[in-house]
Amino acid sequence: MGICNNRTIIVTGSGSGLGKHYALALAAEGANVVVNDINRGAADAVVAEIVAAGGKAVTACADITSMSGADTIVAAGVDAFGDVHGVVNNAGVVRDRMFASMSEDEWDLVIKVHLKGHFCIASRLVQRWRDQTKAGRKVDGRIINTTSGAGLQGSIGQSNYVAAKGGIASLTLVQAAELGRYGITVNALAPAARTNMTEGPFAAMMKKPEDGSFDYYDPANVAPLVVWLCSPLSARVSGKVFEVEGGKISISNGWKTGIVRDKGARWASAELTEVVEGLIAESPKAQKVYGT
Repeated sequence: MGICNNRTIIVTGSGSGLGKHYALALAAEGANVVVNDINRGAADAVVAEIVAAGGKAVTACADITSMSGADTIVAAGVDAFGDVHGVVNNAGVVRDRMFASMSEDEWDLVIKVHLKGHFCIASRLVQRWRDQTKAGRKVDGRIINTTSGAGLQGSIGQSNYVAAKGGIASLTLVQAAELGRYGITVNALAPAARTNMTEGPFAAMMKKPEDGSFDYYDPANVAPLVVWLCSPLSARVSGKVFEVEGGKISISNGWKTGIVRDKGARWASAELTEVVEGLIAESPKAQKVYGT
């Protein structure tokens, strides 16, 4: 008996990288897994690996950025396993370029895959879970989103990706606030691991150690938290953004209102230089943007 026994979880982008490790780990803990990926061969291979190990999984390769695709993916889980209890929104792409040189297509693609891709399946599942709640059924739903350190701190040459990932972190907070009434928790991950998207700029830093020591950037290191978040054990945790790296887990502090200067009347523009400089001097220093 695993901690996700008999729960059906959709994992987007699970034909390789982090998503594949999430799918394998969820299945090992008893979950029925809907493996979604644009590469059907890769998705089918993950399903075959899960089944060979005694688990349960099906392939669903529909488009995560369309509502019709979301309907197909959710239906695959319902048809195979009777219901769907969660989604891990993992799929993503990068089109890195300095902002001054970025094309409209590069901006639109990254925003679409990340932000709209996080919306479509979650929207369909939330509608389903809301209807179940209204019909008197107990719902224990899970939405696990994927942001990144780039989305939380910024990253040079990735303004499209940063905007999408920052939006996902904010989306997580609102979803959690709105959806708890239906028995749904929503959390986000900011994982640091070796994947197709990081193998270019971070290949040397993230390469697997040759001496057999702890593989710090192994994507499998992130999977245990994903499994826990998908399980009934996490029912009291919602609206959190987890940063995961190697053996480290932390919860991001997020935006907060800082030090306040209150004149009690309207400020004159000319007097704000001293006020703003004072606020900056007394405020905690933000983490540096990656690449600076």
